[in-house]
Amino acid sequence: MKILISNYSSLPIYEQIREQIKEAILKGEIEPGSMLPSIRVLASQCKVGVITVKRAYEELEKEGLIFNRQGKGCFVKEINQEEVIKLYEQQLKEQIKELCRFCKEHAISETRMLALIEECKEEE
Repeated sequence: MKILISNYSSLPIYEQIREQIKEAILKGEIEPGSMLPSIRVLASQCKVGVITVKRAYEELEKEGLIFNRQGKGCFVKEINQEEVIKLYEQQLKEQIKELCRFCKEHAISETRMLALIEECKEEE
């Protein structure tokens, strides 16, 4: 598994790791039942501390994407399409919140924001 860490990202490193693994799971690039690299192995590959990877794995477990088998490692859970859609909707909701904060900080009205969204939809 190839994880790319950016020192220029606003996201903490554990979130970069979590997001990339999450995306690979949701896209089916990592099969259900597959064992993830051990915390130490992934930490070594990414050149980060084991606590950073441990936190990423803990977050993925909280999200219901992986499970930990004591002494065996972390494995990808079987997830159905409804769960995938629900997770994508959660991501979208977070992005919408960020968009709303941005608009508020820059004095962009809700009406203008919605008009810009409509413009973007038409461009697609």
